[in-house]
Amino acid sequence: MPFPSRPAPLGASALLLAGCTGIPRGTEPVTGFELDRYLGQWYEIARLDHSFERGLDCVTTDYSLRDDGGVRVLNRGVKLAEGEVSEAEGRAYFIGDEDVGRLKVSFFGPFYGGYNVLALDDDYQWSLVAGPDRDYLWILARTPTLPEATYRDLVERAEALAFPVEELIEVEQGEACDPWREEAR
Repeated sequence: MPFPSRPAPLGASALLLAGCTGIPRGTEPVTGFELDRYLGQWYEIARLDHSFERGLDCVTTDYSLRDDGGVRVLNRGVKLAEGEVSEAEGRAYFIGDEDVGRLKVSFFGPFYGGYNVLALDDDYQWSLVAGPDRDYLWILARTPTLPEATYRDLVERAEALAFPVEELIEVEQGEACDPWREEAR
């Protein structure tokens, strides 16, 4: 899950916790998931709009192992017009079997959101990820761009799962991102 939302007030958060780690009705996470192959850097190719990522381009997520057996999640994006970098670090843990692409991710203490891998390339070169409902969707890739046919196929898959694909935002990952990528190294 690329960037976190702000935590809700405690009372509201308690009411939301049960549904936050869910999976959109009528979807299934991938099986045969191999975390070791999923670790590393991913580029955000497209997403549904959210306040916590609004205006961000050059978005990447790095996944690495934590000492407690979980996954360290480091999200980074840039507001290109302002030259403002935004970073967020979180942690993720499997929900159920570790060979199923279904995790919970937290950026704020005990507050978790669903991270559901709905489609994944056999070579782990792209993935289609949803949050707990159809308001959250990301297309991720190991490279800053995807072949147009692959991108269209992923959009069609998401549309078949009733996601509002007409609202997808394609994320800038071109040359404008190069200075920020160099800075992150």
